[in-house]
Amino acid sequence: MLGRMLFFCLLVFVVASGVAEPLAGGGSRRLVIVDQDGSGPGGSNQMAMMVLLQSAQVQVLGITMVSGNAWEPEEVQHTLRMLELIGRTDVPVVPGAVFPLVRTERQARLEQGLYGRYPWYGAWGDLGAGSSRQPYHGPFVLPKLSEGEPTTKPLAEDAAHFLIRQVHAHPHAVTIYAAGPLTNIALALAIDPEFAELTQGIVIMGGSIAPHTDDPEFATSPRHEFNFWFDPEAAHLTLTAHWPRIDLTTVDISVKTRFTREMLAEIARSGEPAAKYLVAYTGEFYYLWDELAAAAWLDPTIITKEEMLYVDVDLTRGPGYGDTLTWTATSKPEVDVQLVHVQQDLDVDRFDRMFVGLMKAGPVGLR
Repeated sequence: MLGRMLFFCLLVFVVASGVAEPLAGGGSRRLVIVDQDGSGPGGSNQMAMMVLLQSAQVQVLGITMVSGNAWEPEEVQHTLRMLELIGRTDVPVVPGAVFPLVRTERQARLEQGLYGRYPWYGAWGDLGAGSSRQPYHGPFVLPKLSEGEPTTKPLAEDAAHFLIRQVHAHPHAVTIYAAGPLTNIALALAIDPEFAELTQGIVIMGGSIAPHTDDPEFATSPRHEFNFWFDPEAAHLTLTAHWPRIDLTTVDISVKTRFTREMLAEIARSGEPAAKYLVAYTGEFYYLWDELAAAAWLDPTIITKEEMLYVDVDLTRGPGYGDTLTWTATSKPEVDVQLVHVQQDLDVDRFDRMFVGLMKAGPVGLR
């Protein structure tokens, strides 16, 4: 009787503490918080989140939203609806930063006249200079969603405090997956000086060094990348924090990937909810940048080559404002920059198979 009571008390403690669920074959799920600029429906940002949501090896503690490719309030709605459609409403969505720490839309508009245009401005649309890849609207306007309006609600907590709370609840066990501008991460670091060191590490999609591509977005501006550019100060604060480990998926390796019509056709053969969602709402065939960052964390053998570099962001407010800065051990400045695992090459076939397999799979709770 006493043994049964002790077991019950232990079970209650485990559930109340939010410890990772055990896996059928032993061990426990890896813990991750997804920080994403979740534009949608479908598309790269939603697919990247789904890589982690669809993995049976992972417990997603929550998804924190940040403005980037779209405004945060709209991204929240798209992500809530995606979770409904793929059967993962158990994962909370947490509102985050709507604006960058320092950079403003007006400043970006002025920079156009000084330094020229970039092909992509995300939530800021085309900044009034021609056509854009998406219609522009104000930050707190919620357009009607083509995938239907969500009935679930976001968590009544802000992203920075959610991040801090979860990391303290699971010290040294949570990885932060950050695939949008790094505003939420910077705010968490500013609030809690222990935040970075209490994690297991951070996975970042961002930065560009010297991509081998004829894509005009990067061929003429090889150090420019949108996530770092949109909030350079946040990127600087994040990259210089003392994480146990930093993994960086840059443009350089991302342009070696591609979502193809053939991959979507293979996914369409599955009748599972995630596959149906992608087939219905994903029509852009482009690089799999955020998806690669997520997949490489799940299976590091996808990455076949990396380089250890010190990485930061240009904050000089000149033409290079927001550009990626890198140094080797012999060339780094005498400042507190951190060593980063910068991915350089990948096993494309392995990555493609893994990605398609996850998108075809059923909801984790039903496997």
